[in-house]
Amino acid sequence: MDYSSEHNPHKGNRGLARAWQAGKNSWSGLVFAIREESAFRQELLLTACLIPLALLLPFSTVERLMLIGSVVLVLIVELVNSSIEAAIDRISFEHHGLSKRAKDYGSAAVALALLMCAMMWITLVCRVFAG
Repeated sequence: MDYSSEHNPHKGNRGLARAWQAGKNSWSGLVFAIREESAFRQELLLTACLIPLALLLPFSTVERLMLIGSVVLVLIVELVNSSIEAAIDRISFEHHGLSKRAKDYGSAAVALALLMCAMMWITLVCRVFAG
């Protein structure tokens, strides 16, 4: 049998019921990430410090959006990385080259998001204090 969403028992919701269930699943994912993922908690702490700073310092609206967006992007990428790790661990805890590669790709994505965030913050904060 070919895969189709019609055959998936988890795809039965439509309309507002689907949106409600998606919201519950998203909330559950956030709660689980906070409880179980130390990297996510660290990045959430960074977010809690940087977003108020973005709102307090004299940035333009676009600059504020860029700064806040870069921080939120780190959280998003961390959640995707944690998803990849969970899926790999569900398959097997045995060491395998492809499993390591998948986890390393996710880790590299988080590192790049953090680097981009740092570059954006350093550039814009230096501009504010230099001029």
